[in-house]
Amino acid sequence: MRILVTNDDGAGAHGLSVLHQIAKALSDDVWIVAPEMNQSGASHALTLQVPLRYREIGERAFAVRGTPADCVIMGIKQVLKDKAPDLVLSGVNHGSNLAEDVTYSGTIAGAMEGTLLGVRSIAMSLTIGFDPDGKQHWKTPLEHGPHLVEQLLASEWPAMTLMNINYPDLAPGDVKGVQATRQGRRDQGGLHIQERADTWGDPYFWVGFERRRSDPPAGTDLRAIADGFISVTPLHLNLTHETTRAGLEGVLSLEGAKRLKDAG
Repeated sequence: MRILVTNDDGAGAHGLSVLHQIAKALSDDVWIVAPEMNQSGASHALTLQVPLRYREIGERAFAVRGTPADCVIMGIKQVLKDKAPDLVLSGVNHGSNLAEDVTYSGTIAGAMEGTLLGVRSIAMSLTIGFDPDGKQHWKTPLEHGPHLVEQLLASEWPAMTLMNINYPDLAPGDVKGVQATRQGRRDQGGLHIQERADTWGDPYFWVGFERRRSDPPAGTDLRAIADGFISVTPLHLNLTHETTRAGLEGVLSLEGAKRLKDAG
């Protein structure tokens, strides 16, 4: 099995090294194509106005001056153009990608691009910031990741679907299990803008999210992580809301018929 590994935290990120180890536990044909610089929050952006450049940074490892989506395109269409990968792994992100995070996340975008190009794709993220001692539990994805990927690959996936895995902020032995979840919804009260002044006295701003525990509904990715489970959320790239579309179909057809009648 040929595996393409990418991320959004950059080619030097510790999480990429962890994901590489997970991939190596599954195959000896593993390739890294990751962003030269940190691309957190880049979402599914593509570089279209400037040329893409990449350089070799190690054995079967390349850094791209671009976004995670750029990296997957370069990986599949250029670096591995002789033989496409069978799997794209994106992450392990430094921090969770839950709820509406998936719309901002470059980690998710790497898996999205792989999915669009016809390759089964999995995003992985590690929840950080809730451990009372400030520890970061990178051994958790290392220990649980390979078997979890094997389980997912053994199952059937619908077309245009990717898997979003989030690990709780716990040591490997403290994880309570794995749950199949749906995308949750955060309280946006945690979003804030901090105003500062530079050395010239001119204002600049940082956008941030407050890490805080909430009481999310059962069955969501947020609930699973809060309860100490690994969350696996299948995400579909068709964003059409079918119930609303069906309702609009009736409304718009009636409106169209009325206009034709009035015009006649």
